Amino acid sequence: MPDIINLLPDAIANQIAAGEVVQRPASVVKELLENAIDAGASDIQLIIKDAGKNMVQVVDNGKGMSETDARMSFERHATSKINKADDLFAIKTMGFRGEALASIAAVAQVEMKTCTQEKELGAHIVIEGSEFIMQEPVATTCGTSIRVRNLFFNVPARRNFLKSNPVELRHINEEFIRVALANPNVGFSMTHNDLENYVLRPGKLSQRIVALFGKNYRSQLVTCNEEMAFIDIKGYVGKPEFSKKSRGEQYFFVNNRFIKSPYLNHAVFNAYSGLIADDQYPFFVLFIDIDPSHIDVNVHPTKTEIKFDDEKTVYNLIKSAVKRALGAHNVTPSMDFSFDTNFPQSFVGKINPEEQLNDQQRASKERDYQQFRKPDNPRQDSNLKNWEQLYESALKKESWPAFSDENKERTDPDQQGFVTMSSKANELKNSPDGNEIQEERNIFQLQNTFIVTTVKSGLMMMDQQAAHERILYERYISLLSGEAQGGSQQFLFPETIEMNPNDISLVMELKQSFNDLGFSFGVRGQSALILNGVPAGIPVSDGQRIFKGMLDAYKDRQKDPDATRQEQLARALALNAAVKPGKRLSKEEMISLIDQLFACELPNYSPRGANTYKILNMDSIHQLFNK
Repeated sequence: MPDIINLLPDAIANQIAAGEVVQRPASVVKELLENAIDAGASDIQLIIKDAGKNMVQVVDNGKGMSETDARMSFERHATSKINKADDLFAIKTMGFRGEALASIAAVAQVEMKTCTQEKELGAHIVIEGSEFIMQEPVATTCGTSIRVRNLFFNVPARRNFLKSNPVELRHINEEFIRVALANPNVGFSMTHNDLENYVLRPGKLSQRIVALFGKNYRSQLVTCNEEMAFIDIKGYVGKPEFSKKSRGEQYFFVNNRFIKSPYLNHAVFNAYSGLIADDQYPFFVLFIDIDPSHIDVNVHPTKTEIKFDDEKTVYNLIKSAVKRALGAHNVTPSMDFSFDTNFPQSFVGKINPEEQLNDQQRASKERDYQQFRKPDNPRQDSNLKNWEQLYESALKKESWPAFSDENKERTDPDQQGFVTMSSKANELKNSPDGNEIQEERNIFQLQNTFIVTTVKSGLMMMDQQAAHERILYERYISLLSGEAQGGSQQFLFPETIEMNPNDISLVMELKQSFNDLGFSFGVRGQSALILNGVPAGIPVSDGQRIFKGMLDAYKDRQKDPDATRQEQLARALALNAAVKPGKRLSKEEMISLIDQLFACELPNYSPRGANTYKILNMDSIHQLFNK
């Protein structure tokens, strides 16, 4: 039997290694930025073309490399950080400079210019698909410039798996934010297609957070600073009232390296227990400084996952540190022990607020109220004294002939002087269960949450929110699929919504779908969206709230692999635009809601799977009374 095991050629081996490290343009950005940090750069420029598919370039003012080091940096297993096996457990730098470059050069066209401070000329190297093209001296400034063109040009199958430009740009933004947060003392800039997206000056961590996420984050930051013998925990956590329904703004750094750890995230969420809902997630940027001998950073090729030798202790320390931070800033609820629960102040002695005002404050208050005061009327006081007499006749049934037993009609309780005649045109003929609602349309609202009406077989109870969600969901699906056209109501004064760059990228990716639904907006810079209009039927005053809630709900439901983008968007908007429990509805609104629900294709369930209505038949009602 002939031998069948052979050594792989270096070009193929490099491509296989690249598959572990270089998955998309954002992977290239991460590795090059971390190399620039390790080189001691104080200013780093990131230049991108076509979301990194065409070009990714990183320019730094770090130490640079000699001609020999520049050439060796593209060889496999070449690094300046490890000399012996023990060094693997004492790593405090970002990348092992050169390890990533070999993988990137295997699947792209790479050009490097680098120079050290001691030399007048630097090195210029060009490599394409692991094939060395040229190396020559070049006049360049101190530091390193690496340009990566045409990623996956020699592996077209992998290039076809890249997503659209907005999606890839969103991943690049995320990697840029992680590196920028970890190094607030370093200046960064990011340019995409010749447009400047970020200009970050060196400063404090709080300034870096505000520069990256927006000015509205300035008011929600709570300092977390705990120094212990085992670890140090520093950073910022968000106030509970600013938590969101979607993940994505939770950042953990261990020894200045970003990590993904659901276990540690749970420790922070547990510290917020009782302060936020179960489906909400707080903002936090936390740095853990720990002895490298207690962690292992080599469990994942991209080094985004690590292992602790005592995870339970780290979990408890993080939880207690966050709880202490929230308590120290009076964010957690506290009990007022100065208040006597047995003898409240209102029973001890009532204080007239007017007595606490000085003469100047009392005069000012009188002037402010004067504009709302009715003109003086000498007859007013006498009428007010006998106001009960105005209602004596109203209490007599014979004074309301329109409401005699022979001629009962519907009335609006808020307008007792008006009578609304019933109409056959508004009657619902048949429900899906074959239950015809009775002609008199006996209908009322229970606890401003459920709609109750009679049907021939008994009693029907409808959840107003679930029913409205089903109605809106099917309406929005028809708009997104092009089966119908919806209107848009424009704002008289456009509203500005502060958003982080990742959300801006997501909105631009979904812009056509948003337009189909009826939203009209523009983008200003990388952190602001100008909302010009909302879909017809949505109150203008709720436009901003519904837009942001829809975006958060969509991001949260992106994890559902079975739902299409249209279904996710329609479900997210319906969830936020539907009438909520506690909303009082008029009789006409309740009748319209019932009519529209039974006109839907699937009226029985909401998009969330909740029942929209239940029918209690007469047999069930008799059983309640043991009949």
